[in-house]
Amino acid sequence: MCERDDLNRMESAKRHDWSVNRRQFAALGSMAALAACTPGTSGMASTASLTEGMVSIPTADGTMDAFFVRPSSGKHPAILTWPDIAGLRDAFKVMARRLAGQGYAVLVANQYYRSGKAPMFSDFADFQANDGFAKAGEMRKLLGPDAIMSDAKAAIGWLDAREEVDTAKGVGTNGYCMGGPFTVYTAAAVPARVRAAASLHGGGLVKPDDPHSPHKLLDETKAAYLFAIAQNDDEKAPGDKTALREAAATANVPAEIEVYPADHGWTVIDSPSYDQSAAERAWGRMSELYRTNL
Repeated sequence: MCERDDLNRMESAKRHDWSVNRRQFAALGSMAALAACTPGTSGMASTASLTEGMVSIPTADGTMDAFFVRPSSGKHPAILTWPDIAGLRDAFKVMARRLAGQGYAVLVANQYYRSGKAPMFSDFADFQANDGFAKAGEMRKLLGPDAIMSDAKAAIGWLDAREEVDTAKGVGTNGYCMGGPFTVYTAAAVPARVRAAASLHGGGLVKPDDPHSPHKLLDETKAAYLFAIAQNDDEKAPGDKTALREAAATANVPAEIEVYPADHGWTVIDSPSYDQSAAERAWGRMSELYRTNL
């Protein structure tokens, strides 16, 4: 999980300017060209053929706001995205457009909707500059496993009711940082629908003394998994990768578990830890997970 010492280390390094990445993405000219940079993708759509907007999803606790982007025609497998600690913002919209350009209907949840509408922070620099940990800490108190599983059921039910979603295909989910465990909760909440789950530098996946630890829920799911682990997270908890492998084997679910030579946050384009080379590798593995299982 993204912690204060991670941010202190980020601050001591050269500040990352994610606007450079935004210009790099725009310079590619279309989501099809962007998706073509990733091996093993198919069903790509150009920027002009994507439809997007903010949507409202009824839940047991209120109304979740979310970003929904999909190809403008046809039916497509759905993917539910759980953002990192800084929440739904432009960086995740950019990444969702890229995924939609590969032929998916992508819903990016505002996991903090119980506390307010997105964006809570405009980007990661805003999170760092404006006491993001204290604010997020309060909001996260409302996001236990039961709450996320309830939200996942609502979100996937909403997706399945959309004419753009191909319900004959499985649902995928991905999550970053605090959203990593949410992918397992999602797969456990709707096992009949969720077929692929990708955790990118997810935190809190292994909690030995917690009966709701994500690694203990794998046997309640029917999904294939990608657990992409940051090198500094692995240094803090070197036994987690082994626990995940053992839990996946016991549950008889496919799981690719790899420690990447990059620090926590490396896949998120506005993160101070963003590492393009390692991020592209993780994107390629996630794309292959979805291509194979959805």
